[in-house]
Amino acid sequence: MLLILTIVLLSAGLPTQAATRASQTILNPAQPKKSAYPKIVIYTVSWCPHCRELKEYLTAHNIPFINRDVELDPAAMDQLVQKYNTYGVPVVVLGNDQEILKGFTPTEFEKAVTRVHPGSKP
Repeated sequence: MLLILTIVLLSAGLPTQAATRASQTILNPAQPKKSAYPKIVIYTVSWCPHCRELKEYLTAHNIPFINRDVELDPAAMDQLVQKYNTYGVPVVVLGNDQEILKGFTPTEFEKAVTRVHPGSKP
C-alpha cells in the first residue's frame, strides 16, 4: 500500500508524455488548397476614391489581393506605365495578365473574374 501511495505521489508531479507534446495538424503538401479566385494584383494610390471602393469591395467579399501603391513603390509605377500602358488607377490584373481592368465597377470585375476563373462568384 505504501508503495502504491509513493508511486502515485511521485507521478502526480511529473507531466505525462502526452501533456508535454505540442499539438500539431498534419498538412498534405501534395494537395495545396485551391483558391476560389485567380491571383489578383491591384495598382492604386491612397487618395483615389475608386481605389478605395475597389479595396473595400475586395475586403468585404473576402477576396485575396495584392495591393501595389504606385506612389510608394517606384517599380510598381514603372510597371503600370510600361507594361499596362496607363497612368490611371485603379488597375486590376487578374491571373497571369489574363484580364486587365482599367478602372473599377463591381459588375465588370465580376464578369472578368468569371472569364478568368469560371465557377468563382465574388
